Amino acid sequence: MLRPRASGPGRRRTPSFVLALTAALTLVTAAPAAAAVPLPSAPLPAAPMPGDLVLADPVPKGHVRESQQWVFDSLNTEQAWQVTKGRGATVAVIDSGVDDKIPELRGQVTHGPDMRLPSFDDDVGADPGRHGTAMASLIGGTGKDDGILGVAPEAKLLSVPMIDDQPVDNEASALGDDSSIGRDSPLARAIRYATNHGAGVISMSLGGYGPHPAEREAVSYALGRGVVLVAAVGNDGQTPYANSNGTSFWSFPAGYSGVIGVGAVDTEGQAAPFSSDNLSVLVAAPGVSIPVALPGGGHEFAEGTSASAALVAGVAALIKARYPAMTPEMVARALSESARGTPVDGYDDKVGFGVVDAAGALELAGRLAGQQRSVEVPRDQHFGRGPLSAAPEPPGPDPLRLWLYAGTVALGLIAFGGAVVLLTRRAEQRSAPAGPPPEPPGPPLGTGSPLRPPGRYAPARDRPPCATRSAVPAPAVRGRRRNVTADHTPASIRTHFGAHSCTVPGRTPCCYVLRPQGRARFRYSPPHGVRVAGGT
Repeated sequence: MLRPRASGPGRRRTPSFVLALTAALTLVTAAPAAAAVPLPSAPLPAAPMPGDLVLADPVPKGHVRESQQWVFDSLNTEQAWQVTKGRGATVAVIDSGVDDKIPELRGQVTHGPDMRLPSFDDDVGADPGRHGTAMASLIGGTGKDDGILGVAPEAKLLSVPMIDDQPVDNEASALGDDSSIGRDSPLARAIRYATNHGAGVISMSLGGYGPHPAEREAVSYALGRGVVLVAAVGNDGQTPYANSNGTSFWSFPAGYSGVIGVGAVDTEGQAAPFSSDNLSVLVAAPGVSIPVALPGGGHEFAEGTSASAALVAGVAALIKARYPAMTPEMVARALSESARGTPVDGYDDKVGFGVVDAAGALELAGRLAGQQRSVEVPRDQHFGRGPLSAAPEPPGPDPLRLWLYAGTVALGLIAFGGAVVLLTRRAEQRSAPAGPPPEPPGPPLGTGSPLRPPGRYAPARDRPPCATRSAVPAPAVRGRRRNVTADHTPASIRTHFGAHSCTVPGRTPCCYVLRPQGRARFRYSPPHGVRVAGGT
């Protein structure tokens, strides 16, 4: 049921997690029986991928702690233990089975179901494996009976078996093909199981060459619930591809976003030659000459990025034990920003941001946690005891300013409209004609002649008497000015405007003046200013 990677033409496909880093940390014995610690009779894991390294040195009996000292010094764990040793944290070890009968792991391990089965049963576990037991001892070994002392010796371990601890032929698939898109994968099931069963940190010293949608979703599921994911980047640093291209193939789950990818360094703090070099490397940790525990008892040296990932998972457990609510991205930031041996350029694809410093990471995690909440507040006083702040102002403009603006706009419109009306009337007056042409002369009105100018005339009783002879200045008519003469004669009174004349027979002699006004309007007025008539 594992997802395989392709082999040669015509060959069967082999599961990637079996082929990738199933035994990235390879344990081999090669010393006289009298000098070596007794080893189980089970065969040792083979090197399933190019780059897996074999180290054939057992740990001398009684010298386990001394052999571990350089690892503690490199990680600065002894100073970190003054703050916490991991009590309260749970680390899931997704690997082969773990032997909880050895002294350093007795009482520390809870076993989960075998994830290699498509329908796993909680009552069905897996046999103890070399690789899983070695990784578990590096994380949470208690050091009893001169055993391995882990980075987080007081943390609890959750064993989630997922890989076969036995060698697998590269040309055969022992567990079938589960690489189809949309299908589940053992790693995805293992990550979800660990997340749902209380793990705060998940250690994955394994990997494959290709991503899988189900695994990507499981990683997001775990990160969303605050679980820190740590994985080995692989041991492909000396493969022909890496030597010719200057980089290594990416290994997953270390290549998934949010997963802390770990490379390996040697006893001098330099990048281990076998460690994969690509941008999935975030930090590094010791990965050479690392003492580990074996199933059934005994200890050996091992090397590989698997051991490096387990050590960093232990440091992450210290952080989660001290700050349980810290998010995975903050834990990753604490590990990377506090690292020692930072490259000259700040980062490279061999050691990432440098070698993890457990004490420095705890100190920085404390500062980061302080940024999240500077003062602890009791649950029943979440908002403190101070007065409540004023309610926020409603969105939108100030009402007073809004009315002022509206009034100003209204006044402006009124003024604009008035100006338009005034200017229109003036323009009409200026463009109006001077008046209609004068009527032609004719006989007196008494003979029925229509020579009387149009208009209305007041009765004679309303007209004031006129002088016997008077001269009244006439207004300008068509650019000329004339004098109007009035004679006291009963026959007629004649007013001269060019060829136009007006005769009023049988009336008291009066003087009349023709004055143009408005548009084609004529007004007839006596010299004393009494209105007589008007018309168009």
